[in-house]
Amino acid sequence: MTVEEVVAFAEELTRVAASGGGAQALARHLAEATGTGVVVEDADWQHVATAGTAPFLPPSVRDLIEPSAAVPRTPIALIGGRPGWTIPIYAGDAHLGWISIFGSAPVTGAETILRLAAAAIGVELARDADGGRGRRRTFWERLAAGVYHEAAVARDEAAARGIVCANTYLAIALECDAIDDGAPAGRELAALASQAFVATDADVGTLDRAGALVVLVPVAREVDASNARTAATLLPRAASKRKPALNLCGGVGRAAPLVEVARSVEQAQAALRIGRRVGGGARVYVYDDLGAYPLLLEGAGADALRAFARATLAPLRAYDEKHQTELERTLRIYFAAGQNVKTASEQLNVHRHTVFYRLRQIGEIASRSLESADDQLTLRMAIAIDALHS
Repeated sequence: MTVEEVVAFAEELTRVAASGGGAQALARHLAEATGTGVVVEDADWQHVATAGTAPFLPPSVRDLIEPSAAVPRTPIALIGGRPGWTIPIYAGDAHLGWISIFGSAPVTGAETILRLAAAAIGVELARDADGGRGRRRTFWERLAAGVYHEAAVARDEAAARGIVCANTYLAIALECDAIDDGAPAGRELAALASQAFVATDADVGTLDRAGALVVLVPVAREVDASNARTAATLLPRAASKRKPALNLCGGVGRAAPLVEVARSVEQAQAALRIGRRVGGGARVYVYDDLGAYPLLLEGAGADALRAFARATLAPLRAYDEKHQTELERTLRIYFAAGQNVKTASEQLNVHRHTVFYRLRQIGEIASRSLESADDQLTLRMAIAIDALHS
């Protein structure tokens, strides 16, 4: 390579690093410059990044170099006749990993830029002095902030940090009061979350948001989401058993695709705020169970209001259509009559015991209790919105 080409390559490395592209983007730049496949691993031979193409691109070079007591600082040819070279990644005197190229590019032409790429990636790896947690945390923070607009980009960023992503995540926001004995409440909260939310096929993400611990739980199926919600609602009891003074409150969002995780985080935080202000007590609140309160908190527009009314009344309408009953009409008349069963029975021209029976059915089918002021608010708002927009 000419001096000008080496300088241009180094300048582009600097630009990629400054833009926050990470090891994955730096490896991609090296692959494009050399026309080879590139594999980046950490000092423990764990995958960091892959880029480019080659007839032979192994997941690791661990078994493709001669064992040596000392780690050299110059390129090493692969053994077994494999077409490729590897070079250790250093930051100062700290050995942080390996970068390898696979293909026909001669080392005499690629050695300089290979060493430049190794130095740039060394800086990236050195930014995380605590073994990867900082870089992993940065990914989860960017994901929760809605930075990624394409799933493929998010997956590349995750892979560069040793994270296995799921297609769908459920956000859970947790918060607890300070502990009188001086123990860090956040540490206790993190320990509880790590025990409650465990996944085998993808990584669980954690980050701090506005004083709350946000847990991103991978949920491949609805049953996984249901299990995560159940585990979350059991956390306050587990917290009180662990430490009686650990008063835990939380919120659960809806399951969301990878690039829409930010919305699930917002919902979880909204559920937490609503629970703190309206519900009170040590409890985890599910966003979808809070009825009208998210609409009031978020200042919902007409479309969101109509969608809320349809979703709330849909179970009653489906039951009425299937069984030729009048549960929705009974509920409307019952509320219009000031919740007076006698007046409602007269308007419906049925016995008051029939009204009582229908009200019990309405509660079961709509998953709302007519004895709860919060659930009454939800049902009343749904009926009012439907009347305005139908």
